[in-house]
Amino acid sequence: MTLTLKVPDIACSACVSAVTDAIKSFDSSATVEADPKTKIVNVQTQQPEDKIKQVLANAGYPAA
Repeated sequence: MTLTLKVPDIACSACVSAVTDAIKSFDSSATVEADPKTKIVNVQTQQPEDKIKQVLANAGYPAA
């Protein structure tokens, strides 16, 4: 399942790394693509969307 999430607080490559690390610590098999220009994060995962959003919020990058 691919999730497309708008994450307004992503601003730079360090943010992308933080988001990617947070998701991968929760789901090591996830594929994460984040774009600081569009503020879009695409996550290929088998985990429920609400769990991924909670992981992002806990990392300081809540999805809109």
